[in-house]
Amino acid sequence: MKSSFLLFVFTLTLFSFNVLGQITAEETLFNDTTSFKGRTTIGGYGNAVYQRDFNAELSTVNLERFVLFIGHKFSKKISFFSELELEDAKIEGGDQGGELALEQCYIQFNLNKTHYLVAGLFLPRIGILNENHLPTSFNGNERAQVEQWIIPSTWRELGVCLYGRFNQLPLSYSIGLMNGLNSAKFEHSSGIREGRFSGSNASANNIAVAGALQLYKNNLKLQLSGYYGGSVGLAPHQADSLKLTSGFFGTPVGVVEANLQYSINGFSIRILGTSLAIPDDPELADSLLDAAKFYVQTLQVPARRNVTDPEVVRGKNVFIDAKCNSCHIATMTTAVNVAFTYVSNQTLHPYTDLLLHDMGQGLSDNRPDFLADGNEWRTTPLWGVGLIEKVNFPGYYLHDGRARTLIEAIMWHGGEAEESKNYVSHLSTSDRNALISFLKSL
Repeated sequence: MKSSFLLFVFTLTLFSFNVLGQITAEETLFNDTTSFKGRTTIGGYGNAVYQRDFNAELSTVNLERFVLFIGHKFSKKISFFSELELEDAKIEGGDQGGELALEQCYIQFNLNKTHYLVAGLFLPRIGILNENHLPTSFNGNERAQVEQWIIPSTWRELGVCLYGRFNQLPLSYSIGLMNGLNSAKFEHSSGIREGRFSGSNASANNIAVAGALQLYKNNLKLQLSGYYGGSVGLAPHQADSLKLTSGFFGTPVGVVEANLQYSINGFSIRILGTSLAIPDDPELADSLLDAAKFYVQTLQVPARRNVTDPEVVRGKNVFIDAKCNSCHIATMTTAVNVAFTYVSNQTLHPYTDLLLHDMGQGLSDNRPDFLADGNEWRTTPLWGVGLIEKVNFPGYYLHDGRARTLIEAIMWHGGEAEESKNYVSHLSTSDRNALISFLKSL
C-alpha cells in the first residue's frame, strides 16, 4: 500500500511598503553589458533581529544572517557569481546554531541579448523569495512560512539552467536540470526542507527539472513555476529493500506555484499559492522504520537443536573435512559498541566470514554491485538454515531460491568453493546424510 501526500498553501500579503530601491552588487554585475574585462564586484547584506516575548518577559537580539557577494566578469559572455552566507554570527563547535554555506556559486554564459545559461550551484526560480530573498523582499523579521517549509527557500542545487525572454512579448522563462532531493531526510515538522543537498555530496542517481514562466506588464508581475524530481538516490537493490522506487525520477516530488505581485506608489500586493505532492510517499513513518530496524538488529538467533546427536556430531566433522568452515566460520565476536550495548562484545556462531568470494559463473547474476562483480557473493550465514523449511515451506536456498534442497545449494557452488563441492559430491550416502543433519541443526 502507498499513500499520497498533497499539501496546498495560499498566502496573501497586502500593503507592503518598499522604501528601498537600491541596486545590489549582483544586479550591477548582471546588468553590465559593456565589453569591459576583468571587473570584480564585491557586495553583501545582513539582517539583525530583535524579538520580545512579552509573556515570558524575555528579549533576544541576533545577527540572523550575513551574506558576502563576490563576482567577476571575464568577458561580455562569461561571468562568475557567488554568495557566501553566515547564519547566527558565528560557528563554534558544541554550540547551537550557526552555519557557513555557499548560497550561490555558478558561471553565467551570455548566449545572446535574450538568453543566458548558468552552470553550478544556483537558485531555481520557484516562488517569490527563492531568487530574491533580500530582507527588504519580505515583511517582518522572518520569511513567510510557506516559503520556508513548502518552498524551502533558500533552495539551491547543482545543475544547469537556461534563462530567456521573448523580444515581442513581456514574457520570460527558465528551464533547469539539477540533482534531486533526499527523501530519507524528509520530516513531518519541516517537510522536504532537510532533503535539500544544497551542493554538498548530492546524489546524481536522481535528478530534477524546474521551470518558470513570468509575465511583466507595467507594475504587474505574474509567475507560474514548477519542480519535478526524484527523491531516492539509492542503488536499485537498496531502494527495493525499502520498497522505494529508484531511478532518475524515482519516488518523485512535485511542486507547483503561482504568484502575483503588483506595485503602485510604493505599495505592493503579493499573492502566492503553492501545491506540494509526494504521490509515492511510503506509508511507513520513519519512527516505525527505526523501530523495525532495532527489532531486526536485536532479534535473537534460534537455538540449535540435536547438538549432541551422534549423526549431527559426525556431520560437523564432514563439514570441516570438506573445508566448508574456511568461509562458513563458526565463531565470531562483535566489536565493542558503547552506543548500542545490546550487540556489543558478543560471541556469536553465525557460520560466515561476512566476506565476498568468487562463487563461479554458475551463480553469477552478471550484475556488478559497487566493487563486487557478478560472480562474487558474501558468505551467507548458516545460523537458522535448519528452520527454513518450517518458515518457508518448501525450503528454497541461495540468493534467488533456485536450490530446492541443501544438497542442491552445495552443488551450485563453484569458483573458490569448487574443491569443497567436489568433496561433497564424492561422499557416501551416510556421510552426506550426516552433513545434512548437521546443517539442519543450525
